[in-house]
Amino acid sequence: MNRLCRPTARRTLAVAAGAITLAAARRQSLRWGATDSELEDVMPGDELLASAELVSTRGISIQSPPSRVWPWIAQLGQGRGGFYSYDFLENLMGCDIHSADTVVDAWQDVEVGDEVRLHPQVLMTVSVVDPGRALVLRGAVPMGESAPPYDMTWAFVLHDEAGGGTRLLVRERYQYLSRWAAAVIEPVELVSLLMSQRMLRGIKARAEQPKTKIHDAVH
Repeated sequence: MNRLCRPTARRTLAVAAGAITLAAARRQSLRWGATDSELEDVMPGDELLASAELVSTRGISIQSPPSRVWPWIAQLGQGRGGFYSYDFLENLMGCDIHSADTVVDAWQDVEVGDEVRLHPQVLMTVSVVDPGRALVLRGAVPMGESAPPYDMTWAFVLHDEAGGGTRLLVRERYQYLSRWAAAVIEPVELVSLLMSQRMLRGIKARAEQPKTKIHDAVH
């Protein structure tokens, strides 16, 4: 090989290897904790955005029945139970999130059309609710004064697992409404992975507590 060609060839191989590694890491980030069959399963809320361009499915096994996991899902939201993730990171964005360590009875009734806030000024709407089994939120974050360039669903689905446990799956589906939506959403998915991992582990830790405290009022 011509000596002048060797550096170019090495750079080309390095770029190709980097691209392959990045693509593999991205695929794994979109399916953290999920099995191949779970990726293919149709979940509640999928029908709302049938032509979604970006989909992530993440999961975790919890050693408690769905009846003990659901209360933590039902009270998700800013001004409610929080998101059981990195509160300090969310609060850097002014979200005012305070994840609960107890189940609050006043936050347990969830109906289609209810608002679930991500931030005091950003909300999603409950589109599907099957108590004890599924909660699907829909909405998007505005871009300043502009409408969101995408539509999104966020589904929480609980399945019975052998031995009396629960399989908790969380699916995000994004439908792009503008040509530049991908430039906004795809980098955000890396943050979503970090926050979702913490959230799933946070729900697991709370649901596996020997005895869940239930309060009848917000303190």
